[in-house]
Amino acid sequence: MHIEHLRQRLRAFGAKPGHELRVLRAWAQVRSLDKRHSRAEAFLPLALRNALPGLLAELDGLARLRSEHPAADGSARLLVELADGQTVESVLLPRDGLCVSTQVGCAVGCVFCMTGRGGLLRQLASAEIVAQVALARRLRPVKKVVFMGMGEPAHNLDNVLEAIDFLGTAGGIGHKNLVFSTVGDRRVFERLPLETVKPALALSLHTSRADLREQLLPKAPRIAPDELVELGERYARATGYPIQYQWTLIEGVNDSADEIDGIVRLLTGKYALMNLIPYNTVAALPYQRPLWEQAAQMARQLHRRGILTKLRNSAGQDIDGGCGQLRARAIMASPASSTPSTP
Repeated sequence: MHIEHLRQRLRAFGAKPGHELRVLRAWAQVRSLDKRHSRAEAFLPLALRNALPGLLAELDGLARLRSEHPAADGSARLLVELADGQTVESVLLPRDGLCVSTQVGCAVGCVFCMTGRGGLLRQLASAEIVAQVALARRLRPVKKVVFMGMGEPAHNLDNVLEAIDFLGTAGGIGHKNLVFSTVGDRRVFERLPLETVKPALALSLHTSRADLREQLLPKAPRIAPDELVELGERYARATGYPIQYQWTLIEGVNDSADEIDGIVRLLTGKYALMNLIPYNTVAALPYQRPLWEQAAQMARQLHRRGILTKLRNSAGQDIDGGCGQLRARAIMASPASSTPSTP
């Protein structure tokens, strides 16, 4: 279901703009349709009141909690079942944040990522993206939403931007607290400046070398790191939000002194924040997480050379919950996965 389709259905039941906004806010913010001085029965058209129970049940069915996996760091990874039985992952983050998925699977094929191993299965509709927020808000407050879960948001751009616009209005999320994360796609830099709700931007850099980036992100658009940073800088200056550069730190791959020099060359003088994120080791993949002290030393060197850097832990380290792992384990554990297929 798309947000615009939902709006059209509400209007078909007689909803005026005020009715429509009240219903949508109640869904996205998980609050009552009743207000202190105005009960829904006295405010909403009869046809809409009669249709609401079925419609709200349908919205609840867009994203249901399959399992919750709390971690010691205060995060919790959620395995979310969609209406068609497919699953995605959302992550409740410390300090009222939420990471949402935008696709079932992913087509970028980052070699260190579990999600991309199975390719892209389908896009999430805008209402399915928002439904992850509504689901999470039943568990704890959500004041920040980052589009960093399963999938590449730039490959589902229309639905993601519709969800961002909705969350920045009816969803009650501050615009700079909506974070669009991408490996880099020129369409993003064309579309985002034109939007009414302009999100903050996170760019997955991972290396300062164009050749290594092509190896690590084999199906990402061919944008060299220098150009990617320049495109990001233009958006940062236009919006007033610094670009968050994401760097998944993999031992022996992108943690060298040459990479430190490359980061300094790229980001000196830029309106930017470098997020170093030690790799969340996946048993099925040949990459290793560096020792924390090695990662901390890299962050200190960048700080000393004038690059604002944060060393971050991928949420859920203690539950082996890197993005895509919960879904992969659930698929492997399902009866269908152990039943031989018939020719």
